Amino acid sequence: MALSQSLQQRLLQKLSPQQIQLMKLLQVPTANLETRIKEEMEENPALELDEDKHEDADDIKDEFSDTAEEDYEEADGSNDEYDNIDVSEYVQDGDDEVGDYKLRDDNYPEEDEGRQLPYRTEASFYETLIDQLGLLKLEEKEQAIAEQIVGSIDEDGYLRRETAAIVDDLAFRQNIIATEEEVEAIIKRIQQFEPPGVAARDLRECLLIQLKRQKDEGAQVDMAIKAISKYFDEFTKKHYEKIQRGLNIDDDQLRDVMQQIIRLSPKPGGNVGGINKAENYVVPDFFILNNSGKLELTLNSRNAPELRISEGYRDMLKDYDRGAKKDKRQKEAVLFIKQKIDSAKWFIDAIKQRQHTLLSTMNAIMEHQYEFFLTGDETELKPMILKDIAEKTNLDISTVSRVANSKFVQTEFGTYRLKFFFSESLSTDSGEEVSTREVKKILSNFIEEEDKKRPLSDERLTEMLQEKGYNIARRTVAKYREQLNIPVARLRKEL
Repeated sequence: MALSQSLQQRLLQKLSPQQIQLMKLLQVPTANLETRIKEEMEENPALELDEDKHEDADDIKDEFSDTAEEDYEEADGSNDEYDNIDVSEYVQDGDDEVGDYKLRDDNYPEEDEGRQLPYRTEASFYETLIDQLGLLKLEEKEQAIAEQIVGSIDEDGYLRRETAAIVDDLAFRQNIIATEEEVEAIIKRIQQFEPPGVAARDLRECLLIQLKRQKDEGAQVDMAIKAISKYFDEFTKKHYEKIQRGLNIDDDQLRDVMQQIIRLSPKPGGNVGGINKAENYVVPDFFILNNSGKLELTLNSRNAPELRISEGYRDMLKDYDRGAKKDKRQKEAVLFIKQKIDSAKWFIDAIKQRQHTLLSTMNAIMEHQYEFFLTGDETELKPMILKDIAEKTNLDISTVSRVANSKFVQTEFGTYRLKFFFSESLSTDSGEEVSTREVKKILSNFIEEEDKKRPLSDERLTEMLQEKGYNIARRTVAKYREQLNIPVARLRKEL
């Protein structure tokens, strides 16, 4: 086989470690930034918080020469590398403060300094059940069974594990032999706990448990129990006529029965304890204020930590520079120190670049959606895609995406995820490009104002939008309705 040589030219794009670090930092929301900084400080002792808010690290040069960077590479043990160590750029003193590591400025509102998230002090859903369990007089085996059952209840309050599976769990994990009858008996007792409906296996059982506790409230409760027991499928599909015929009741009685059922909670665990509610406290990354018709954008001050290079590390370099004897061990230590200082500098630069990128991206979004931020009217939202913001900021689309997917902005109309402002365009009869968000808002308004006894079909909604000048197909209306989590007309019908 003959060997041959060829000359190839290839264009490659590689990200430096600093660029990778910046991309990762961009994805970190404000709420998690402090944790990320603490992790970095634990790994790199040359990085520390500047609690006194002094610019003590600013005499470290902003840029490093190529020869200096070569000095920072790990030594292979040769004396030549150690002889080339130059620490002068790290230890020079002077009044020429560059200011590059002073990460805070007047762009951060003072009132944001003391802002803290509220702490939830109430008991979790699981803890409330365990507390109630303590009120039962149970034997040791029954207590173990009850704790296994309570531990199997999900955050919505449902017991979704089969009784046989709980029996197996007790046998294999706790070496407790129990029958399904024993487990069922304990489940029935737990179903008497608060909130009503807890430990139900499905929605039907959950509603029945709640209704049975209301039996003394009138005849409509007994009728509601019959409706759920015998006509649950018809109830979920809103086939009210079948329920009415089956129960042999008039329109008023049917309305009372349905109202009795609708008042029940489909998720009994959803209102108890912090772990069961989709109630994560959102920390806004930006604040937009309307100052007499002029929008003002500020970045959450928690994005601007006071970071600096450790004075202790700089002092060690100064001691080395003043020393006469420089043995191999000292030079190895200096190489390590310089590497840590470089790493700290890169991290501070990345944090600073993160702030610049966040502000640049949000400012472009604010300018593009200026009318919305002034009025809060969703119909004022303009079509906007990632490419639009990337072109305005001279950033890569992937960078804009990282910012938009994980950040929030607080306005006087509420707090929004940035990706809320991105939408495709739709043409009108006049040829004007409008945001699909505007169309969805109008669609939502139509449905909110409809007669719930005769809800609007997708066909009728399509006609109404077309009458307003929006060129839209019925399947597109159905898609937008589903994206808004709005059910079909039949399921929106009310008595």
